Amino acid sequence: MTIEGSSSRTQTGFFSESGELGGSHAQFTEICTALYERELIALSHLSTTNISILKRRMGGLPYHVQSVARFMVSQNSPSPLQVDTHNGSWYAKQPAKCPGLNQDSENCINWYRKHMAYGLIVPVLIHSIEGFTIELDSIDMFNADEGKVHLNKHGWFNVARSLLSRANETKEAALNSITLLKPTKAIMSSACSGHVWNYKTRTMPRALSMREMRLSTQINWKNLTLTPKKQ
Repeated sequence: MTIEGSSSRTQTGFFSESGELGGSHAQFTEICTALYERELIALSHLSTTNISILKRRMGGLPYHVQSVARFMVSQNSPSPLQVDTHNGSWYAKQPAKCPGLNQDSENCINWYRKHMAYGLIVPVLIHSIEGFTIELDSIDMFNADEGKVHLNKHGWFNVARSLLSRANETKEAALNSITLLKPTKAIMSSACSGHVWNYKTRTMPRALSMREMRLSTQINWKNLTLTPKKQ
């Protein structure tokens, strides 16, 4: 993907080229504006000297923004999420405590042994010095025989252990731990909504990256697994 050749392309042109949910659809336009502005801010703070990476991300931005906005406006899946058009984000009521902190590890392991599959959207608990949040990630490799799954961003996890902590994690990294969770509607709703908790209570939600927003549009809310393909 490359950046559009003409530097005179306007935001109006961006919306008018977006198909049936174009500039005449107020919610679509509002969501696109919020997503576009948020991602441009993120790109402006990107710590890279590789111009080709920046060009690729800029070039793909219109497609990703339109895809997410179109889904948010027209989605009719059994999702528990509401759409915040002003901020271009998902909204769900935030629980008082982070879901998944006391998840039964054996039940989680059994679930992954049964449902691990390429492309499955899964939640990852991030425990840092600031507190807790849940990120969306996806399985891009797995080895059922060895009981291991590899996530696109967070790497390898061993689903044969009693705890699904990231492989090779040290005790010194206890306050920066990453744990694979079994998807539930409460956990996935919090992940999609960017919920954050400190060590006392819930706090201001975070804005999801464009990557996580794309993943949020691929969740099978019916059973949180991949629907088997018909033979």
